[in-house]
Amino acid sequence: MRSEEEETFDAFVRGRMPELLRFGHMLTGNADAAADLVQDALERTLAAWPRVRNREDPEGYVRRTMVNRNVSIWRRRRREYLMDDVPDETQHVDPPLPDQELQKALNSLPRRQRAVLVLRFSEDLSERQTAELLGCSVGTVKSQTFKALAKLRAQLPEEARRSVSPRPGDRRGDGEDASWTR
Repeated sequence: MRSEEEETFDAFVRGRMPELLRFGHMLTGNADAAADLVQDALERTLAAWPRVRNREDPEGYVRRTMVNRNVSIWRRRRREYLMDDVPDETQHVDPPLPDQELQKALNSLPRRQRAVLVLRFSEDLSERQTAELLGCSVGTVKSQTFKALAKLRAQLPEEARRSVSPRPGDRRGDGEDASWTR
């Protein structure tokens, strides 16, 4: 890779690292797993940087890579492995997120529903942007959002439900997103 390309990539990483880590933490529910996910996605992006850099949205490429890798890792880990010896357990505590109840409820959702909520409400992407990033239709994003929010509302106490509501710009007078009623 040329020196100019290296500098461009380094500047991109330095400028977007906090947001990528936050996105990874919301996807995985774990700070260490998020750091690993970001590192893996950035390694893959670096290998493709000459072609990614010419696109308008290199961060979208990284986020899409993170979502895809997260799903691949999850699929690989959900298989059960038998071991002769039980490993020693260590005590690890993630740094607290602003709303532990919400994070716990998010962790209970299926991966795709969690990814849709993180992209829509935490990253403030539109339905179309979310669909493009996840490689699905806008209708799938809408239905997954509706199902995920319904699950969260059922799990969270009344005072925490206010934080699960759609963004103010997406609401009608009755509190429902207009696109859900179509």
